Amino acid sequence: MVELDEWLEESTTVTKTTIRICCNTIYIISIYLSIYLSIYLSIYVPVHIYLSIYLSIYLSISIYLICSYLSIYLSLFVSIYLSLYLSIYLSLFVSIYLSQSVSIYLSLFISIYLSQSVSIYLSQSVSIYLFQSVSIYLFQSVSIYLILFVSNYLSLFISIYLSTYLSISLFVSIYLSVSLTYLVFGG
Repeated sequence: MVELDEWLEESTTVTKTTIRICCNTIYIISIYLSIYLSIYLSIYVPVHIYLSIYLSIYLSISIYLICSYLSIYLSLFVSIYLSLYLSIYLSLFVSIYLSQSVSIYLSLFISIYLSQSVSIYLSQSVSIYLFQSVSIYLFQSVSIYLILFVSNYLSLFISIYLSTYLSISLFVSIYLSVSLTYLVFGG
């Protein structure tokens, strides 16, 4: 019986020391873990902030450049397409109408030549010049969203204005050619 009591006392002391050792190691591990986490977070958080700022700046610049190039090419395409489309159909209509009194070859040659040469060069130069000047001044004072919004509507306005202006100039040129042919052949 005495041996059993001694064994129980020894086992409780061993258990107590084991529990103390475990508690001490857990305490030390928690201290090192908190130090490691604080160092890791102090390094990771600024890097993450700088990386997000860099990515946002890069994305905003790339989106602005892509949208500006797209708007330039879109305005050129729309203006050229509208000028060619309207001038060809208008010149065909006028030449067929005028063919009753004037020769067909002369009216077709004058209307197609004048409409293509004037409309292509005028629409390209005016749309490129206006878009560049407006986008440069708007970029300094207005945000990127307004530049895209205004440039899209401005390119549509320019293409519609140019198509209207060129159709009027086409009518004037055809009228002059008809009056000249009347003076030359009929007068």
